[in-house]
Amino acid sequence: MAAQAPRHERFLGLGPSGFHRLHATSWGDPENPRVVLCAHGYSGNARDFDYLAQGLARDYRVICPDVVGRGESGWLASPLEYNFPQFLADLNALLARLDVHEIDWIGTSMGGLLGMLVAAQPNTPIRRLVMNDVGAFLPMPALQYIARNLQAPATFRSLAAVEAHMRKTHREWGEISDAQWREIAIHGSRKAGARFRLHFDPALARIANPLPITPGLYFWDAWKHVACPTLLLRGEDSTVFPKMVAESMKLHHPAVVLEEIRGCGHAPSLMNAEQAALVGGFLDAPVDWRHETAAAAVAGSAD
Repeated sequence: MAAQAPRHERFLGLGPSGFHRLHATSWGDPENPRVVLCAHGYSGNARDFDYLAQGLARDYRVICPDVVGRGESGWLASPLEYNFPQFLADLNALLARLDVHEIDWIGTSMGGLLGMLVAAQPNTPIRRLVMNDVGAFLPMPALQYIARNLQAPATFRSLAAVEAHMRKTHREWGEISDAQWREIAIHGSRKAGARFRLHFDPALARIANPLPITPGLYFWDAWKHVACPTLLLRGEDSTVFPKMVAESMKLHHPAVVLEEIRGCGHAPSLMNAEQAALVGGFLDAPVDWRHETAAAAVAGSAD
């Protein structure tokens, strides 16, 4: 795929400490009414979706936000402000800015959970949802795994050292080319004088450790209100999205599509042609009568 450069969109979010800067990359025709929003994982950033976005941009306008505290978005005054209600408020500000009636949502890990929470709302704009290696329950070992991968030196001596760190923390992403690893390191770091630091606010790592008193995070109530067609992607070796959770989610919504990605754990990178084709095919497929039936059943149960 020929390299392309995204456009950069900047806007403001509002939280308890005032306004903060937000950033998103934009791909494809800016006038295209068919819009895809790609939301990254807890320690990810908008540029994680460069490969996927370039392919989808032939048919869609693709928007990839940096969730506050990551990438080119600003940092918040207090670590306690980094929470799902704030992330959802910022994403809602982005949706209002886009001024579209419906979107498709592709979310990796945390981005998938945020998409599920938006899709569960009455009159949601989400037409189709892709949840990449995350489900309605995150067991304690999954939360501990994510927290461990956030541990890093304060700075790195070179971009090569950043890349070595990324290859370790992203080792479960599956097959990634050397050129892609280089891009991950470039967009996953920032210059700090003569050295480099990771792109996200260090406070995110400090608050990521889960309380040992909980068995995990439950999102089943939100999931039962999701009525749109949904593609669940699961790395075959993933401990963050256990197969039992995926199968249980299918029991709630028999029309949901579940695809396991070989050769990876948490989370499939979406950086190769096979995975991109899987996502693109789901977004383009005609609405199946089973989805309509499932949506009606979900709406009825909500009543």
